[in-house]
Amino acid sequence: MSNIQQEVPTPGKTRFLVRNLLKGFTWLAVMVVAFVWAKHELGDGYINWLQPIYEKPIAVFSIFLTSEILIGIIPPELFMIWAARNGVIADYVGNIALLATVSYLAGFIGHRIGTYLNQSKFYRLMKRNFFGKYEKYIKNFGGFIIIVAALTPVPFSGIAMMMGSLRYPIERYMFFALFRFVRFGVYGFIIWEANIL
Repeated sequence: MSNIQQEVPTPGKTRFLVRNLLKGFTWLAVMVVAFVWAKHELGDGYINWLQPIYEKPIAVFSIFLTSEILIGIIPPELFMIWAARNGVIADYVGNIALLATVSYLAGFIGHRIGTYLNQSKFYRLMKRNFFGKYEKYIKNFGGFIIIVAALTPVPFSGIAMMMGSLRYPIERYMFFALFRFVRFGVYGFIIWEANIL
């Protein structure tokens, strides 16, 4: 995995990336359509069920961090929709940047979990039930899988844990994981545009 040639995209890697990007954009399209529909058909009621935590950013970011560490239980797009709640672009951009940073740090935590707890029952359970199926892609694609996970619905923290368990260098992991900011930027822009429709 240390061979630099493994980091260069090949046709198989590119296909895998494109396939997962399409899955991500399909999921995003479904979320955006549901969001726009709910906003127009239900008015403010579409978000009322979240009222207990709606105006508690620390609670929201804590839930997001926990979700991101635990293999993205709650889709990040829901938090992006929350970030657009007051319609102020400066607040929204700040919240998206903070969400991206939290997600990036969750990847770091995932890498550390994989490095230090890879023999634990928790890690084995997560691998068996959630992200073990990606092991073959790590063997085939090396560090490129980090870019795919950062940009697509492939479980970002799960890949981080597996890379940590394989002792993939943390500096290289964190470098490739910077693509997480690209995803949040692009998705955030699309959700903002949907919010002002």
